[in-house]
Amino acid sequence: MTTIDLPPKYDEVLAELKRRVRDARVRAHRTVNAELIGLYWQIGRTILDQQASTAWGAGVVQRLANDLRREFPEMTGLSKRNLMYMRGFAHGWPDGTSIVQQPVAQLPWGHIALLLDKLDVASEREWYAAQAAEEGWSRAVLEHNIRGGLHQRAGAAPNSFADRLGEREGRLAGAISKDPYIFDFLDLGADAAERDLEQAMMDRLVDVLRELGRGWAFVDRQKHLEVDGDDFYIDLLFFHTEQLRYVVFELKAGKFKPEYTGQLGFYVAVVDDRIRQPQHAPTVGILLCSDKNESVVRYSLGAASGPLAVSSYTYETLPAAERATLPDAARIAHALDGLDRSTGEGVAAS
Repeated sequence: MTTIDLPPKYDEVLAELKRRVRDARVRAHRTVNAELIGLYWQIGRTILDQQASTAWGAGVVQRLANDLRREFPEMTGLSKRNLMYMRGFAHGWPDGTSIVQQPVAQLPWGHIALLLDKLDVASEREWYAAQAAEEGWSRAVLEHNIRGGLHQRAGAAPNSFADRLGEREGRLAGAISKDPYIFDFLDLGADAAERDLEQAMMDRLVDVLRELGRGWAFVDRQKHLEVDGDDFYIDLLFFHTEQLRYVVFELKAGKFKPEYTGQLGFYVAVVDDRIRQPQHAPTVGILLCSDKNESVVRYSLGAASGPLAVSSYTYETLPAAERATLPDAARIAHALDGLDRSTGEGVAAS
């Protein structure tokens, strides 16, 4: 291959052209996807209308799927099952005039099918669709967030952000917190010590970052702070790359105590003074505890000097309200004791 002398700034021009090609490919993919989603909505709307006016049954929908696949063999999404998802799509998002402008049109079809499978409330479907489109969630992340009830947890941690940072900055900081955090992937029990929790989080750091959300970067564990000869150690230090702020995490295995906010506020102040750069947003702290009294937390945050939040964590995927409706282990064991081990059938009480 003949070598040539490249003109000045050739690398810069090449980098810019590469960026433009990538951007154009992304826009083209989004356009194609939006057109496909619009088509699926139209098919679903047609099925809904025909079922309402001429009582189309399952057999007719199956025939429709067969005829469409025969006409368009190169298309893979025309099965009867998919047509019924299209029907659900049109029913779940009835405003077809603006469907291509809505966040759901930016999602892959598999994401939309998942939303229809898992969520019955329209406002919740729209919330998850908007978040998934904005943050680029994979299907696995979307499913994880739905199972964990993220719409109820996002930004729910009690905090003093607005009081210490102002309304706008406080709202931004509050948006990156959750309550509770769900660490069901850590395989820990309720009696795990703080050091066990910290070690497990480091062992499954990728999963921890996924639970924290978009834009998080891990900085250090047991971050050493030296203050005039005295040594202190932060449990976990993270950096939020979109808000450009350090976030100090302190882990407490037991129930929240008022003195915890003093320790966390001290760490936040030192990081803000000695690590934070001028271009960074103010540092905030998030205390993670296994349980908390909301009134005690509110008073403690009111007295704290720094921008802090207090969140609980759990190893249970199901929200507390749903867990309360399930039978406990003792009731399940009692029911199993009522089974005849030889036949597997229930034994009537005498």
